[in-house]
Amino acid sequence: MKEHTIDAAGKTLGRVASEAAKALMGKTSADYTPHVRSDVKVKIVNAGKLRMRADKRTTKVYKTYSGYPGGLREETFSALTARKGIDAPLRIAIRRMLPRNTFLTARLKNLIIDA
Repeated sequence: MKEHTIDAAGKTLGRVASEAAKALMGKTSADYTPHVRSDVKVKIVNAGKLRMRADKRTTKVYKTYSGYPGGLREETFSALTARKGIDAPLRIAIRRMLPRNTFLTARLKNLIIDA
């Protein structure tokens, strides 16, 4: 099992998330094959030191929809981090960058985020 470490200090959320998603898919290794699950663990350190503009902390909105009438839920970045911690927006970003197939849950289990 290979381990890929990403230092998030001073980097933006999207750049860290895209680097982690590529590593989880196995695209950073030479023996990448799309239909074979890669055996890579990704560890993100210094997640609490992510760089983000002050206005984006209050204006960035995460939306979820249950499918029922009136089921649209909206939450700002600062509210989400206060409720679930700094790793929640990072997990959401990485999850949305990965392909939606049978490997998704297994890949997310190989993601470790240290604040």
